Order: sequence, then structure tokens, then C-alpha cells
Amino acid sequence: MGIHINLKMKKVPRWKEAEFEEIEYEPTSIKEILIEMKNICELIVDLAYSAILFNSKEIAEEVRYLEVRMDKLNYQIRINAMLAARTKEDAEKIAGVLQIAEAAETISNAAGDMVQLLSYKLTHPILPNLIKESGEVIKKMSIGENSSAIGKSIGELKISSETGVRILAIRRKDGWIYGPRGDVKLRRGDVIICIGPEEGIENFRRLLKGEIEVLE
Repeated sequence: MGIHINLKMKKVPRWKEAEFEEIEYEPTSIKEILIEMKNICELIVDLAYSAILFNSKEIAEEVRYLEVRMDKLNYQIRINAMLAARTKEDAEKIAGVLQIAEAAETISNAAGDMVQLLSYKLTHPILPNLIKESGEVIKKMSIGENSSAIGKSIGELKISSETGVRILAIRRKDGWIYGPRGDVKLRRGDVIICIGPEEGIENFRRLLKGEIEVLE
């Protein structure tokens, strides 16, 4: 008689999948890499603090994903630097760029360390007070299949003026749009990181899920 063991497969976090992906060299300019590193630094700190204050493991996973992305960018910039350096003078110039990249990675690593706090059951009276007094929250939301927001630009939807919500970044497939402008159109499958008052966030969520046609 055979023995059948039914093991429930645990979904691997997105950041863990990215961590095990093979790093491949991409012919990207050092300037473009530095710009993305700067954008990640600006976003990852906000997300890390929000993950802790609001006890959000979902936002913490985005922090871990961005931390992995930063590691890969640091690897790419080092490869680019080695390919670009042909003389002693070139090496001296590039050394400063690598110091900037190292500082950016240090920031992302610190943010990753911060969200590790969610692994511990810590209680402190200051946290509920901070949450209660905070006028804004950061949320991660995805666009539903039947949302009327699909195909419309951020400016066209009047998200900021109608809800007070500001979109910090949009995750589109494996890429990111940081600080999207008003002409950026929302697409099916987009994951949005936004900040704003609770009432405005809820109104925006209803639009993205297709529960309402326009912002109220």
C-alpha cells in the first residue's frame, strides 16, 4: 500500500524569485543605472517606514524586491565601470561613481533591515499613536480587469485633485515607473504604490477594482 503525502505548496515571494534569477549583463548606460538607483532610494525608504507603521507585510515584500533590484543594479554598474575604464584617469573618475552606487545600495540594505522588524512580535505604545495621528497612508493596489481606469491617464482621472492621493510608483510587469507624470496611462495588470488620506485611498481603490466608474 502506497503512502501519499499531500504537501501544500507555499507561494514563493516575488522578491525571493528575483533573488534566485540569474544576473545577465544588460548594455545600459551608467547614467540610466544611477537614475534608477536614485529613484529606488527615494521610494524604498518611504515604503520601509510605512511597512513598519502599518504592519504591512505586503509593502514589506515590495521593499525586499526593490532591495534585490538594487543589488542587481550595483552589479551592472560595476561591470559597466570595468568595461569603460581604459586608463588610470578613467579609473579615478569611475571610482567616484562606484562610491555613489555603494551608498545607494547601503540605503536599500538599511530599508531591508527595517522591514525585518515585521518578523518579530514587537509591541510599543508609540506605534498605535503614530498610526492614529498620521494623516496619510501608503497602499499597494492592483488594477482590476473591469476597471474604467484602464487606458486612462493619471491626469485624465484627476486622481490627486479628487482624492488627495499621489502615485509614488507603478510596477508594470518587471519594470517600474517612478513618480509617474500626469500623461502616464494606467494599464491592466499595473500595481500601484500610492500615498494619501484613508478616505481618498479607499475611493481610489474602488475605482481600480471597478466598483465605481469615476472618482467620487
